[in-house]
Amino acid sequence: MGLGTEASSVAETALLANPLREGTRVRKTPAPCSIVIFGASGDLTERKLIPALYYLAREHLLPVSFTVTGCAKSPYTTETFREKARQAVQSHLKIPASEAPFLESFAQSLFYISDDFGDVKAYSLLDSMLDRFDRERGTGGNRLFYLATPPSFFPVIVQHLGRAGLAKTRDPEKNWTRIIIEKPFGRDHASAQELNRTVTSVFDEEQVFRIDHYLGKETVQNLLVFRFANGIYEPIWNRRYIDQVQIAVAESLGVENRGAYYEEAGLLRDMIQNHVLQLLSLVAMEPPARFAGTAVRDEKAKVLRAIRPIPPDAVNDLAVRGQYGEGFAGGKKVSAYRSEPKVSPSSVTETYAALKLFIDNWRWADVPFYLRSGKRLAKRVSEITVQFRSVPHLMFRDAIEDIIEPNVMSLRIQPNEGIAVRFGAKLPGPAMRIRPVQMEFRYGESFGAPPPTAYETLLLDCMLGDNTLFNRDDAVELAWELVMPILDRWKNDGERDLAFYEAGSWGPAEADRLLQRDGRRWQRL
Repeated sequence: MGLGTEASSVAETALLANPLREGTRVRKTPAPCSIVIFGASGDLTERKLIPALYYLAREHLLPVSFTVTGCAKSPYTTETFREKARQAVQSHLKIPASEAPFLESFAQSLFYISDDFGDVKAYSLLDSMLDRFDRERGTGGNRLFYLATPPSFFPVIVQHLGRAGLAKTRDPEKNWTRIIIEKPFGRDHASAQELNRTVTSVFDEEQVFRIDHYLGKETVQNLLVFRFANGIYEPIWNRRYIDQVQIAVAESLGVENRGAYYEEAGLLRDMIQNHVLQLLSLVAMEPPARFAGTAVRDEKAKVLRAIRPIPPDAVNDLAVRGQYGEGFAGGKKVSAYRSEPKVSPSSVTETYAALKLFIDNWRWADVPFYLRSGKRLAKRVSEITVQFRSVPHLMFRDAIEDIIEPNVMSLRIQPNEGIAVRFGAKLPGPAMRIRPVQMEFRYGESFGAPPPTAYETLLLDCMLGDNTLFNRDDAVELAWELVMPILDRWKNDGERDLAFYEAGSWGPAEADRLLQRDGRRWQRL
């Protein structure tokens, strides 16, 4: 296949002429590089990766000399891949017609190889292409490999990259080589360990970027700024002042066309083991010495080590699993999970999970962390809620008939990213009446534009070599170690204690009782 004869000066001209951000640099631009996407004909590449790369290029956050090489089994040509990319950008970013010249310039940096991931010849061809890009397009010997394939291909691709000599940086003083691996990283503790061994036998751990897109969301990153850059919050971020923490990741959609995958995974593997436990570790971590990858990831790992293990005989006291039945979503009747395509009619796979966890350390002793996530819930929302303890003495006797609600801080991750704080205020009038009021900050309203997507942030961080928001091997294994007793117990129990809930509701009643036993309730979302 031909590489084309387009010179990098075409892209440079378009970048410099970009009317949206002329002459601006929001942050450091990465060095010239070649990006290789395995699984380039898949949904992730179309919906997330290509639009994110286009956004970075448009915003002057990609180097002028970059290439993207798609690798997949689909019998595309380079021009086919470019046309798919144009359609993806127009569909998912809805760019104006005035950006057409820039989009065309961006497309000229895209190339494609049709290959079988297990074919050693494909890696030899890829090696030759990347060398040619270095010579002709100035990509500088820097390579980023992105595994956007089903997990079964991860070990195959990694091993072939190693055998082809593509995993090692040729000149560490001048060049870099990195690999991004999508979740799921293993399907249990043993497979995660095996995958870690395979990956680190070929790549150094510093080269490996295990991506969790939740950690790239602006509110998740702002959580660290909120805690560690504001003197009024960190002193009260502990057991003396906080009564409970809730983390909710709710989805209104069902499993859609992912029935076969979900039958193998289930909600606990799909959401809790990675996304939700990562959010918990950021909420609960100690202040790192500095905001850098190793320091932040060390503190996150300490949190996971401190979470109290759940013994098998306590699973049903501390965890609830559910599965959605028929119901209504968006005003339309929807099927039960067991009626979804490629789902067993007697399936016991959970589509909802709620956990009660404790962190056994000085800061969080006896503070419960309630986690919940589910499919086909009332609405799509992800939120971290911190409820503070009530005041020790209520001096407003005249207001005693009022319900004095505790102070609550909510960090909305999606949709409408932002932060809200609820506190009590006097109702206008001669009587002492207290009502809750809310102060709210939203990114779109405060900064005049919606925040970038998680993939834009994480792709840029990887090219810059910043691994702060990526998972490390020990954290992955610690998270699996924590959930394995729950998975094993549920597997042994079969349908026993599987709770069913109506699609479009907030989950099974058993999840409400998990908190009611403690005199608490789920926060409204």
